[in-house]
Amino acid sequence: MSQEEILIRAKQGDQSAIAFIINQALNNIGVKARADIQKNNLHLSLEASELPDKRTCLKHIHQRMKALEVPSIDFVNIYGLRLGHTIPEWTEVIELHQPKIYHPAGIGTIWWQLENTDYFQECSTLTLPYLPKSNFTKTETIFSSHDIERKSSNKNNKFTWLLVSAISIVLVPISTAVVNSQTYRLNSIISNIFPPPKISPPNTSVAEVSQPVSATLSSPKNIQNLANTPNKNQFNLSEASEFILSSIKSPINPETRITIKAVGDIIPGTNYPKNKLHPRKQELFVSVKKLLQNADIVFGNFESTLTSYPKSRKIMGSGRVFAFRTPPDYRHLLKDAGFSVLSVANNHSFDFFKQGFEDTIANIKTVGMQAVGKKGEIVYRKVKGINIGFIAFSNYSYHNSLLDLDSAKKLVQEADKNADIVVISVHAGAEGTRALRIKNRTEYFFGENRGNKVLFAHKLIDEGADLILGHGPHVPRAMEIYQGKLIAYSLGNFMGYRTLSSKGKLGYSFVLELDINPRGDFVSGKILPVHLNSKGIPYPDKLGRSIKLIKELTQKDFPKTMLEINSKGEITKKKG
Repeated sequence: MSQEEILIRAKQGDQSAIAFIINQALNNIGVKARADIQKNNLHLSLEASELPDKRTCLKHIHQRMKALEVPSIDFVNIYGLRLGHTIPEWTEVIELHQPKIYHPAGIGTIWWQLENTDYFQECSTLTLPYLPKSNFTKTETIFSSHDIERKSSNKNNKFTWLLVSAISIVLVPISTAVVNSQTYRLNSIISNIFPPPKISPPNTSVAEVSQPVSATLSSPKNIQNLANTPNKNQFNLSEASEFILSSIKSPINPETRITIKAVGDIIPGTNYPKNKLHPRKQELFVSVKKLLQNADIVFGNFESTLTSYPKSRKIMGSGRVFAFRTPPDYRHLLKDAGFSVLSVANNHSFDFFKQGFEDTIANIKTVGMQAVGKKGEIVYRKVKGINIGFIAFSNYSYHNSLLDLDSAKKLVQEADKNADIVVISVHAGAEGTRALRIKNRTEYFFGENRGNKVLFAHKLIDEGADLILGHGPHVPRAMEIYQGKLIAYSLGNFMGYRTLSSKGKLGYSFVLELDINPRGDFVSGKILPVHLNSKGIPYPDKLGRSIKLIKELTQKDFPKTMLEINSKGEITKKKG
């Protein structure tokens, strides 16, 4: 068979042809590849006398698969094995058909796609700012509506308040309560009417506006002239007037409070590879069900799958690889416990391939709950007239990745335009009792890049996020207030029936109760302590162990935070 025929067959999805082309790339480094295709997943087993180098293999495989452009393959599952061994020592998943910036999970490097090529330039995150920008995909930074609000003292943003005054004169008298309760939404509309100036890179000149905005808005006549102009960047009086009139009809009281209760990792049992399900599953949530009541939203991280799909992408047996599969009818159990929003962006959501992931989302939806975790997706939920947007992240490329900060910022900016409150779920960080402390640096677990959660949380709040709910480390972590917003860095384990260890601090759990205002600002909260028994079932904890732990960690990790936790678990903002 000629090289051209092999290439044609590979593009059509022939696994033998794909294996041949991958082997051509890997032979020079002494690696042999075996290929298998199941549905939209290509599985590549890489063997070598020494453990195949993950970074080099990923680079070669990604280049070849992008060049082939096989439409029938969405994911490439890669397993690194020593020759003669059957259990891989590392695994990776590459998602094809994705944005140009690619962050392979488990590698502390970033690959930037050179413009007009299928090749990637490897660069350290430390050296990234010094690379010549002209060679790489261009990005732009713009102000979000929260930027306008937080930087209203800046002379370029004075038009915001002048515009509010001008509209109130031209239209109808507006009550103080309405203006106060809706200013944060009005700013978003204004930022769309008058797109704020783009931030120029350092050491570059900034063009000055030839005519101040204040001069343009100096009288109602000028406002009317602007309303009649066809320029899309000019003031749209109709949009602003409709907004204000709708606010008068149905104003949001600034004293409104949204109550959110949030918990960490939930695995109610698994039937794979062996049956580890509770004989009386109704008993799993009985003891903590009251703790989940009386909330507008109850959130949790569902770290299993709700599927009957028989095949797992995980190869079990090493003692460090686990696949969790929970029967689909457990969705009723979760709904009955009180959950309304579940994150499915974690390291077990694809345990049973894409089919298992989609089954999980579908089963969650069928009982009226919402699942958040699809790549590029924002899930909205309306409570008390307030629109709340949810986005879920993990450290994997097949979810929204916290390693791809540029894409994360864009998602938050989009959510900030469409929602009053933006809630972020993030599954990342090292695991276990050695991972109780958090610092502003990248975390690794078994060589896998688990992200910098402090940097990620701060950047997303700067872009418009209002609440960060972290999970993944399997232990509780510190909390902090940043820009008036609450960050809970890890909610710990909430349920892990015969799956998650509950030894020591792994069994310290809690329900985080929060009150936030219509702007998404933290008002007050409480830690409702829970403890997991030896089988991973949660019970209210009269000893309050998680309260003491989180209070201690918060004092150590964020000594300057405005957040305060007392012995009863009450969370407040420090005065002054």
